[in-house]
Order: sequence, then C-alpha cells, then structure tokens
Amino acid sequence: MPGNAQSLSVPFIAMPAGFAVVIGGSGGIGRVICRKLAQCGADVALSWRSNEAAARETAAEVAEAGRKAHLGQADLADPDSVAAFFERLAGSGETISSVIVATGADISMSYVSEVDPAEWRSVIDGDLNGFFNVTRAALPHLRASGGSLTALTSAGIVRHAHRDILSIAPKAAIESLVRAVAREEGRHGIRANSVALGPIDAGLLHRLATRVPESFMTAVANNTALRRAGTAEEAANAAVFLASSAASYITGASLTVDGGFSV
Repeated sequence: MPGNAQSLSVPFIAMPAGFAVVIGGSGGIGRVICRKLAQCGADVALSWRSNEAAARETAAEVAEAGRKAHLGQADLADPDSVAAFFERLAGSGETISSVIVATGADISMSYVSEVDPAEWRSVIDGDLNGFFNVTRAALPHLRASGGSLTALTSAGIVRHAHRDILSIAPKAAIESLVRAVAREEGRHGIRANSVALGPIDAGLLHRLATRVPESFMTAVANNTALRRAGTAEEAANAAVFLASSAASYITGASLTVDGGFSV
C-alpha cells in the first residue's frame, strides 16, 4: 500500500438522535424494523391497532437492545387517533427523527372486475388515507428535527402483478405522496423515500399462503430473478438504511427490494 494512502472502512449505519417511529411496528416486517433500529442505536416508538401483545413483545426486544421504547395505539383511519399518538410522544419531550410506515391492508386477491366496492373503500381508507393521516400528523415534528419519512410500498407499481390491484393501487398513490413530501418539505431538511417491496415471506404473504394453492406461492417466488421470496430482515435493512444518517442525501427515491421481480 502506498505510504500516503489511507485505509478504507465501511461506514457504520448510524441513526439520527431522537425517536424513530414505526407505524405498524407490531407486524411481521415492522417488528424486524424496530429491532434493527434499536441495534443501530435508535430509540423506537411503535404503534399498534389491534395486536397489543405483539407490540409489547417488540417493545421488550427494543429495551433488550439497550434503547428506549414507546408504544401506543393508533387507528390510522382516524386522523385524531394518529395525531394523538404523535402528540403523546412529543409531549414527553422526545424528538421525532424519523417515521417509517410499515402497514398494509389485509386484502383479497381479486381482478379489478371482481373487487367488492366495500373492500375497495376499506383498503383505500386504511392504507392510503391512513398514510396521509400519518404524514400530516408527523410533518410538524419532522420539520423540527429535519427528519425523514419512509413508506413501504409495492414493486407491483413497476411490474403489475395479477389480481393484486388492492395492494398496488393505494401504494401507487402513497408513492406520489412520498414524492410530494420530498419536493415540498426539503426546505425544512425533511427527506421522504419509499421501499418498493416484492414478495416478502412475512405479513401479508403469510396470510395469503393460507388462502391460495401452494402452486400459486411457488409461482410468486419463481417470478423473481432470484427465484425466492425475500425475508423480513431484507425488507427491514432497506427501510432502516433510508432512515439512517448514511442516506442523508437521498430523498424522493424509491428503493426496489424485490429479488428482481420488476426486472
């Protein structure tokens, strides 16, 4: 090695000071995100809607990693409930440095012509309107910290998946909201990005596996270039990276984590 050369080191994935909020932190992917955030040095606040037991288990894992944990119930379809969740955290004197939205509606696999209008309204209200409610409640706190917003969306936006419109449609709108926040709020130092997920062996895919033939799940995996579904950890890695200081100049981006599904 030349005498004037300096050794190179891999930068540590460090989190900004303050709480990282994980909306849907009791879910399959959200829980892993919470663990990884804590391992990277972040205090973690997580929301739950109906599974308080899972949320408390996740909070305990955060505490075991030596970080502070805050949890609270939030109905994303109710803007007052979402606002109250953020106000409780901020009211305790804590800084909110990042918000990761890791929720997804429990949907049926339907062709557009077969979608029940009531289910459509329910998915839009819970997924799209829910994300809007989170964004609107979080922005004042993120402006104060110059923080980040990260949404988990769908690689189906890039390559359409049959009978997946109930997932893809709201996620496409969420992608547009993310870009709007990136453009409008950059002057406040806010970054906004998304992680477009392919088939991930957690959460929704687990639930679908109980409703469809095994051959369908095999076909889903074989539709990726890597010929397998991703893991919750692989999805979480991307979300934590975008929320970290290592991504400080990344905003308005959609990071595709799909094993090559969209190729």
